[in-house]
Amino acid sequence: MPDDFQRLMGRLDYSLLIVTVASKGERAGCLVGFASQVSIHPPRFLVGLSVKNRTYRVACSGAEVLVVHFVPEQAEDLAELFGGETGDEIDKFARCEWRPGPGGAPVLAELTDWFAGGVLERIPFGDHTGFLLEPIEGETHQSEDPLTFRRAKRIEPGHEP
Repeated sequence: MPDDFQRLMGRLDYSLLIVTVASKGERAGCLVGFASQVSIHPPRFLVGLSVKNRTYRVACSGAEVLVVHFVPEQAEDLAELFGGETGDEIDKFARCEWRPGPGGAPVLAELTDWFAGGVLERIPFGDHTGFLLEPIEGETHQSEDPLTFRRAKRIEPGHEP
């Protein structure tokens, strides 16, 4: 069954997101594929962060807010930066424009569709932890088509999978 499950999951082509966070003077951000709205009333969103990634560690060090950025196709370079590099080795924020957002979490200037979510719960799921978010602020400018998993599949992860 695991092989069948992997093949079925390989058929999914969902939108990719960049999640940013700040806590205790540190900033972090990563490309995220596991995310979904999980409630309408009240509004809730779930983001899965890899437990191997620096963004996860910063998010677990007392962060109260995550910023979820919607990535359009034309921002593939930013997706490569946040998905193909690790914050353990480089300062990703020195390579892009950003401003402090809610809870101090970086808001990426190039990505005009985003929301900040207050962290309600952290739920371990194995190699990822789910962060249940309550939207508290955001902007939407209806950017172009989203960057999807299949299109970005060639990006090598910045950390070990």
